[in-house]
Amino acid sequence: MTVRIGNCSGFYGDRLSAMREMLEGGELDYLTGDYLAELTMLILGRDRMKDPNRGYAKTFLRQAEDCLGLALDKGVRVVANAGGLNPAGLADALREVSDKLGLQAKIAHVEGDDLIGRAAELGLGSPLTANAYLGAWGIVECLNAGADVVVTGRVTDASVIVGPAAAHFGWQRDAFDQLAGAVVAGHVIECGTQATGGNYAFFTEIDDLDRPGFPIAEIDSDGSSVITKHPGTGGAVNVGTVTAQLLYEITGGRYAGPDVTARIDSAALSQDGPDRVRISGVTGEAPPPQLKVSLNTLAGFRNEAVFVLTGLDIEAKAALVKRQLEGWLPARPAELDWSLARTDHPDADTEEAASALLRCVVRDSDANAVGRGFSSVAVEMALASYPGFTLTAPPGQGQPYGVFTPGYVYAEEVPHVAVLPDGTRVDIEPATDVRELEDVAEPALPEPRGAEPTVRVALGTIAGARSGDKGGNANVGVWVRTDEQWRWLAHALTVDEVKRLLPEAADLTVTRYVLPKLRAVNFVIEGILGQGVASQARFDPQAKGLGEWLRSRHLDIPEALLPEGTTL
Repeated sequence: MTVRIGNCSGFYGDRLSAMREMLEGGELDYLTGDYLAELTMLILGRDRMKDPNRGYAKTFLRQAEDCLGLALDKGVRVVANAGGLNPAGLADALREVSDKLGLQAKIAHVEGDDLIGRAAELGLGSPLTANAYLGAWGIVECLNAGADVVVTGRVTDASVIVGPAAAHFGWQRDAFDQLAGAVVAGHVIECGTQATGGNYAFFTEIDDLDRPGFPIAEIDSDGSSVITKHPGTGGAVNVGTVTAQLLYEITGGRYAGPDVTARIDSAALSQDGPDRVRISGVTGEAPPPQLKVSLNTLAGFRNEAVFVLTGLDIEAKAALVKRQLEGWLPARPAELDWSLARTDHPDADTEEAASALLRCVVRDSDANAVGRGFSSVAVEMALASYPGFTLTAPPGQGQPYGVFTPGYVYAEEVPHVAVLPDGTRVDIEPATDVRELEDVAEPALPEPRGAEPTVRVALGTIAGARSGDKGGNANVGVWVRTDEQWRWLAHALTVDEVKRLLPEAADLTVTRYVLPKLRAVNFVIEGILGQGVASQARFDPQAKGLGEWLRSRHLDIPEALLPEGTTL
């Protein structure tokens, strides 16, 4: 007995047509969508400040207007966390859509995650948003009551997949292995097309990546699953694309959630046919007693100016700009950061190729300190500075920015309420069987390879990588595709080597986690993103390209491990 659960959204802003594509593309039992990220909660918080009736993902409502009738006709039930900060408001809006279309959709929602009114008493400070990560059991209650559509606030990303699977199979709360298997399947498909070839290191091996299809998890009653996609859609599902997504935004062998701690290190992957990857062997443990809380705080205001430096004397031009701008400012902002990207090439055949970019970012709690006073100075320098002075764009007014931090509260402090289609409110009890979270013991490494000829080539010649953000930290998961490559990687790619290859991480705390079944090592680099994506601390604020930078770095790799035909 298998349940087919598709995904049609990996973030707020994903492909608008995906819901219809998934409903029309083949058979499904459930269709899910993940609309919430750390930055999204900040965006929705600002929306709610302007209008207390907002705070949910408006694009989901547009998709529902287009597709609700189709979903009902096909018997596909929809579960999404698009409710954001206002799941009750989204549920009401969906009922209006249903009535307008002449449908009789049964709409339910899950609430209780929003702790903003109790943040201070719970020791969470004074944030703009404070949302606990709820689990799947509120969704299960709504589905068991016959809901056609369930919308939630801040549940874990995988919960929108775990809920349908648990409802379908009637799993109990202590079915940790089955729940963990569904969590792993959910983690793979919740980011949409990242499971079908999007953002994939070996993308050149995929024949058709023009428009990747969205993924499907076929989950069995024992929690094992097959990841696939609708036939005829673009992209690919193979062991590599699934491995990459499993490594996305994790730490080590334990992947904790409110319902179960999934042992990522127990997952075994195998190709099960074209565009089909089986995930088996996943084990689970009792969840931790605390829930993670997403906290977003308005931290101040920021502005930036980017100067284009062309041709000769780049370093001298940059030094002149720094002296002038800092000397002309009427008041120095609390933070003033410079970065020079040497994108210029000598004897370049285009002006753009001859140019470097000098970026100045300012932040302050006072909007005026980074507003016109800063932007006016950057413009006033135009005729008085380096030869060829130009900006990529005129700097504007200072914009507010936020900071994400994780908080933790005991699960019994957080209400978890399923509001059924008939309006009945059902309280969901927190987990009673819990286990404190701790790191997995370091697994045994494979036997190292002996001395052999090496060549100096890019790490990405044999290794894939996937990277992402968690607050101010970044993770970079690196994997290889053969056992012999793993024997080399496990010993070669150490913390010290990563710090050498990524000089930005040299003075930061870096932790390595070993995942032998995936032939992977995962690195967590603390503080490389400053105060998180919204603070724009580095030019790649979500660390999406960090893994590709690491893959491009050169080191000595055994010649015998290189793919046939490698150009040296």
